[in-house]
Amino acid sequence: MDWIWPIPDDVNHRQIKSLLQSKEFAGDWNDLQNVVRGITEEDIISCHTEMFAHNTMSLSRAINHLLKERFTLDGWEPEAHIFQDEKYRSNVWRLDFAKNSISVEVSFNHGEALAWNMIKPTIASELNHVKKEIQTKIGVVILATQALKKFGNFDGAVGTWEKACTYLKPLQNKLTIPLLLMGIKEPMSFTLKDNGKGNNPRSSIVRELD
Repeated sequence: MDWIWPIPDDVNHRQIKSLLQSKEFAGDWNDLQNVVRGITEEDIISCHTEMFAHNTMSLSRAINHLLKERFTLDGWEPEAHIFQDEKYRSNVWRLDFAKNSISVEVSFNHGEALAWNMIKPTIASELNHVKKEIQTKIGVVILATQALKKFGNFDGAVGTWEKACTYLKPLQNKLTIPLLLMGIKEPMSFTLKDNGKGNNPRSSIVRELD
């Protein structure tokens, strides 16, 4: 299934759409798309029911798990350090994934983190006073669309693709590198249902639609 929301022209930050088709980036960009598109709805059903349904109603953990698993298998470096200095080796200064010239953040967390998740790939791509461990050229931020947030019972405070798109214009001079906001759509072949066993732990049943 094609999970990726089409990229509107008004979120084409610093001509990212044409750059991703260029010889320098096209190979890694195609790999990235294949990782995301390769996650099927059946994969999400299996991962959610087998690993996470006992303690969460949200699909966010299953999708996060599958993205990390598939990106890593495809040769992307997970939890990539931006800097070499030991003072800057905490999670604050890590990218979710990096490969060659592309930095990737998966932003399924609180809306207040949206701006920071968009700035981190910029830091990874710019020269800095702190010695870098990686030096990328463009950034990709993967986000839930509003439809996926609602369908997948994501936390109400999660920042969405639609919200992040509104950040591009005011942050134009801060986001100095080409940046793609990739919106992930909702599944179409199943739904979520509370199994009625209470809220602690929360639980759910995933059933296929007829």
